[in-house]
Amino acid sequence: MSDAQSYAHHTRWDPLFHFFAIPVFAIAVIWSIVRLFRHFQLHPISSVLLVILLIAALVVVLKSRLNALKVQDRVIRLEERLRLASVLPQPLRSRIPELTEAQLIGLRFASDGELPGLVERALNEKLSQDDIKKSIKSWRPDNFRV
Repeated sequence: MSDAQSYAHHTRWDPLFHFFAIPVFAIAVIWSIVRLFRHFQLHPISSVLLVILLIAALVVVLKSRLNALKVQDRVIRLEERLRLASVLPQPLRSRIPELTEAQLIGLRFASDGELPGLVERALNEKLSQDDIKKSIKSWRPDNFRV
């Protein structure tokens, strides 16, 4: 598989998280709920506690991933603001605060050469993160994502 990124190939999958941890916890929650209804008369308290415990564990796993992604987005926001301050011409530089978090995150894939034009379009046309990514001609890979 190529390491080259593009709009068609930029999502990052973590096999241990997406294809092992999440399915294992999801199956465990479903199994415990089925067990709760099938064997409620035999072990009502332990069945309910097992369901609650497994749901809590699933929430912890999902929240740990979401928290890491939120921190990553904050770092991207900071990096892109610094990058824009050094790459953009003065009239656009003063408009950096107008960019949304989603727009900044989308712009991280744009090369320095096409960044000024793309920032201007993003601001004037209120482009979404996805629209910005689709507009990029010269893709700048981000290989350090989690």
